[in-house]
Amino acid sequence: MDVQLTAAHWVYVAGIVVILATMALRKNIVVPAVIGTFLTAFVFSGSIVTGLSSIFNASLVAAKELFNIFLIIALVTAMLGALRHLGADRLMVAPFRRVMRTGTSSFVVLAVVTYVISLFFWPTPAVPLVGAVLIPVAIRAGLSPLSVGMVIAICGQGMALSSDYIIKVAPGISATAAGADVDAVADKSLVLSLVVGVTALAITFVAQRRTWRAPSPDLLVEWEAEADRGADGPAGGGSAPSRQPVQPEPVGGGPAGGPDGAASTATAVIVAERDPGSYELAESRGTAKAFAMLVPLAYLAFIVYLLLGKFTQVVPPLQGGDAAAIVGGIAALILFAAAASNDRGGFLETTSEHLVDGLVFAFKAMGVVLPIAGFFLIGNPDFSGAILGYADGETGPGILFDLVNAAQSHLPQNPFVTSFGILLIGVVAGLDGSGFSGLPLTGSLSGALGPAVGMDPSTLAAIGQMGNIWSGGGVIVAWSSLVAVAGFARVPVLDLARKCFLPVMAGLVLSTLFAVLVY
Repeated sequence: MDVQLTAAHWVYVAGIVVILATMALRKNIVVPAVIGTFLTAFVFSGSIVTGLSSIFNASLVAAKELFNIFLIIALVTAMLGALRHLGADRLMVAPFRRVMRTGTSSFVVLAVVTYVISLFFWPTPAVPLVGAVLIPVAIRAGLSPLSVGMVIAICGQGMALSSDYIIKVAPGISATAAGADVDAVADKSLVLSLVVGVTALAITFVAQRRTWRAPSPDLLVEWEAEADRGADGPAGGGSAPSRQPVQPEPVGGGPAGGPDGAASTATAVIVAERDPGSYELAESRGTAKAFAMLVPLAYLAFIVYLLLGKFTQVVPPLQGGDAAAIVGGIAALILFAAAASNDRGGFLETTSEHLVDGLVFAFKAMGVVLPIAGFFLIGNPDFSGAILGYADGETGPGILFDLVNAAQSHLPQNPFVTSFGILLIGVVAGLDGSGFSGLPLTGSLSGALGPAVGMDPSTLAAIGQMGNIWSGGGVIVAWSSLVAVAGFARVPVLDLARKCFLPVMAGLVLSTLFAVLVY
């Protein structure tokens, strides 16, 4: 299909090049993204008014698409704040210390748990679950925050989502566009996703191991304090902001319970501020223990519900974003209960304070991503109409997809070249950070090019699916759901994307070679 490229297309290409170059220089890309949005809209429409309004509209459209992630981060952060005031956060993670004693064991447990949950329920609900329960344990065991973010992103947004083997939305889209069998695409995608994921994890393990430290409860305090000092936010090169937990001396002058000698300092000081009496201290510790058991049990019950809905007729299956919504709802109810238990008289005000803290954290940490996402969304026809001010229901230009279509016509008719061309197209199509948006494109190209080069279209479709989802699904693109991972790991999202880039690209190259030689 011949695509007529206009001046707007070349301006958009120039914007992408500038943004990628700016990222390579480890500089903030907000300004290039905003200027790129303005120039693309202005050149396309010929109207300065449309160009100016697109700056606002692009961020607004991006905010609508990403706000569910912001809200989950806010609710879970607020819940953890209330649990911290009770002292339940340390007690909650204590049982996992028996397994996650070192950086290596934490690395393995994080990888397995994230992959299993994400494979069944997609990464969106998996990240808050892992973030609320396992990330603090991994940090205490010596795993660096950046390593935590890389493991979760690779196993969830990457390895699990790129195969989507259980829910099969991604293989269904790819197979339909390629005219191939869904199960064939799903089976090959599963194998290729494992090749990419295991390769990326192995490289991450070797490269990041030198950053791990000896297990210590002080690492949790340092993690929070470092996040608190990073006031610039992730995209600015600093750490994600957070409230630093108060760690005063425990009541009685010695360790306030727990095997590490620091497990209940928060509980002790809260009671000491009101009444150092032993009855109230014991009552507060009992409440902390109750909530330390309640949170994992609540999310375990939710996982059981999801399994019953998927594999039985006992309960109705959840649809769309219901799973993520329930994760947020559970966090909100636990927040209310924890605040009421800690401050019976003023829990209404306390709850509001925790919610505000959670929202402030989410927007300080991730808000800068919105104008960046807006630039890439203006290249997607599903969103460009709203950014350019089109009427409701009117389809906008597909600038990014036009560029990809124009490039594919120049690919030589060779299996290796075609396979890597489809992979590259999938990666580029995922630059808008919207996940599955490029699958119809890579699928249709696979159906058209496969017979010409003597390859099964299902193989090419699986290769394109790998490129698109590992890119746009949230591993090497910072303006995607990777913001959720960075938010819970409390690391700069652009740093996380940079660190993931080489391990993931190495895995994608290896998986493509594997697909060509084996399939």
